[in-house]
Amino acid sequence: MLKNLANIKIISIFGQKYKKTPKTIIMGIFKRLFKIGEAEANSAVDKLENPIKMTEQGIRDLKEQLGKSIDALAKVKAMAIRSKNESNAYKSKAQSYENKAVQLLKRAQSGALDQAEADRLATEALSQKDQALQSYKMSMTNYQKYDSEVQKLETSIKQLKNNISKWENEAKMLKARAKVSEATQEVNKQLAGVDSSSTVAMLEKMKEKVETQEALSESYAELAVENRSLDDEIDSVLADTNTSGSDALLELKSKMAGQLPENAGEEEA
Repeated sequence: MLKNLANIKIISIFGQKYKKTPKTIIMGIFKRLFKIGEAEANSAVDKLENPIKMTEQGIRDLKEQLGKSIDALAKVKAMAIRSKNESNAYKSKAQSYENKAVQLLKRAQSGALDQAEADRLATEALSQKDQALQSYKMSMTNYQKYDSEVQKLETSIKQLKNNISKWENEAKMLKARAKVSEATQEVNKQLAGVDSSSTVAMLEKMKEKVETQEALSESYAELAVENRSLDDEIDSVLADTNTSGSDALLELKSKMAGQLPENAGEEEA
């Protein structure tokens, strides 16, 4: 019974049933967790990626590769020069052995050297000449191969230099455009009122607060008038009346002062 329970579980997904062992279930869970972690990691990396910095790093990598290519070119060039020098040396050596063989034969003809000995030495000289010529041909083959590699490397290096210069200029231009675009975006964002912390939004809040305070002040003033006592109201009215009476008295005195000279003349007549 326990064996049967441990061996098989029936799992239903999307309405279909199939058999899985506990080990398979656990592996499936780990795979799903791994996929979730991988997705989160990729999302974090995408957020951290900066296209401008990545481009600049790519250009630095290319410059590093250019330095390695120049080193390789110098080494191949050195081998080509060495092969060329060796081929010239072997060519001179072959010519030297040929000249010696001719001299030996001439001395035999003049009787200064035994003919058989001259032939033997001349044959050895010509054999050395053949070996030198073979070495010359091998050195020339190596030189031609190295020289061909040098030309290819020089072409590649020249192209790489041109590309680096071109990409550096483009990177500078794109960097400047990115700064302008970012600044323009911020300005347009402020003008469009997208940012809740913009100056326009702050002014609207300040205006609303001032209007609220003004309304509250007016409300307190009305309440102060309504809450005055009867004595306060009477005193206010009397104060207004006294002021009006004083003004009328002053006006009358001024009028009388203007009429005094006329009355005085009539009495004297």
